Amino acid sequence: MSREALKSAPPAAVRVFLFLQGPHGPFFDALGRMLRKSGADVRRVGFNAGDRAFWFDRKSYIPFLGHPEVWPSFFDGLVTDLGVTDIVLYGDTRPIHARAVEIARSRGVAVHVFEEGYLRPWWITYERDGSNGNSRLMAMGVDRMRQALTHSDAEAPPPPSHWGDMRQHVFHGALYHWFVMFANRKYRNFRPHRALTVSQEFGLYFRRLLLMPVHRLERAWATARVRRGGYPYHLVLLQLAHDSSVQSHSDYSCMTEFLEQVVGGFAKGAPRHHHLVIKEHPLENNTAPLRREIRRLVRQHGLRGRVHYVPGGKLATLLDDARSALTINSTAGLQALWRGIPLRVFGRSVYAKPEFVSTQPVEEFFANPQQPDGPAYRTYRRYLLATSQVPGGYYSRRGRQQLLRRVIDMVLRPEDPYEAFETGTSTPEPQLRLVK
Repeated sequence: MSREALKSAPPAAVRVFLFLQGPHGPFFDALGRMLRKSGADVRRVGFNAGDRAFWFDRKSYIPFLGHPEVWPSFFDGLVTDLGVTDIVLYGDTRPIHARAVEIARSRGVAVHVFEEGYLRPWWITYERDGSNGNSRLMAMGVDRMRQALTHSDAEAPPPPSHWGDMRQHVFHGALYHWFVMFANRKYRNFRPHRALTVSQEFGLYFRRLLLMPVHRLERAWATARVRRGGYPYHLVLLQLAHDSSVQSHSDYSCMTEFLEQVVGGFAKGAPRHHHLVIKEHPLENNTAPLRREIRRLVRQHGLRGRVHYVPGGKLATLLDDARSALTINSTAGLQALWRGIPLRVFGRSVYAKPEFVSTQPVEEFFANPQQPDGPAYRTYRRYLLATSQVPGGYYSRRGRQQLLRRVIDMVLRPEDPYEAFETGTSTPEPQLRLVK
């Protein structure tokens, strides 16, 4: 159904929602149940036993059992046979989703994309047609956002200092991969979108779940050493190598390539009394020998005693005293900007705006980092909170409840979040009321 047709139809009349893969856990099932209550028809395609386990309405479940190469024709047939008007998915770059989005656009089908929040931890991202490097935000300037906000006078809230549902995230990830490992006989043709095998993914999630207390102590010790060091430091924010933002929206294939550029630039440009703190991603499962690679780079550039590795931990604790921050395109960079910390981004990102993200050569950045334009960043942040950032989370019960209260009407609305805000048809978020 075209956008124009949706605008002229009642909220859920003749709407057929087809769900593809979602975040680990029951969020997609809960959203589907709420859409049914609105009057819409809801179906789900499952690609493995993990998808099946978290979709509780068996009558609306459609297993895809074929080889990956027949998926485009299978999906195209579903759109025709079911009269699909909308597809719902989590992340738009994994192969099955990328092909579905391409076909949906050609057929006039609305594409609803969920992602982790650009403003993490206590928000998720909801957009139409694409997210991250495929988001409409990529082509949207700060001046346009400022103009759209002329009818709003509320200040946006600060970001929370920690991700509130990490344990639930890891638990649901481990449970999902358990089903794929031990109950996937029916889905013999399933191929994961990551390089790791399903058993490797399960083992890593399960190991991380068991070792959480140990990791917590290790993080606390490493963080305390940095904070008590008394030296100026620059903070490197690592990402997961398989993250779609890295693989699809940057020129790097792994974290080692990124670290080689950053550590080399630090050795050439940073004052000799400055240090480099490298922070691991909270969900890093040590699939790559990052610590070994960092030790090699330290030896190569003669930086002994000046480079420190922190295995995860609370970002705010390290950001508060950092002189600058560097990342490929992690959303954690937005917390640096909130604090007015100079930020260097090496990939394509929705927040890489010239007003507040440095484009200096890396050596020059370490020597004299460019300060961000604080008012421009606050405009950007307020605009996101008024549009695509929805309070809540996918993994905890409380987070899902909070999220569903807001996002259901956003999904049913004809316009995407940006159009709805700019035309005045959106429901104001509690933290950002419009002035009438």
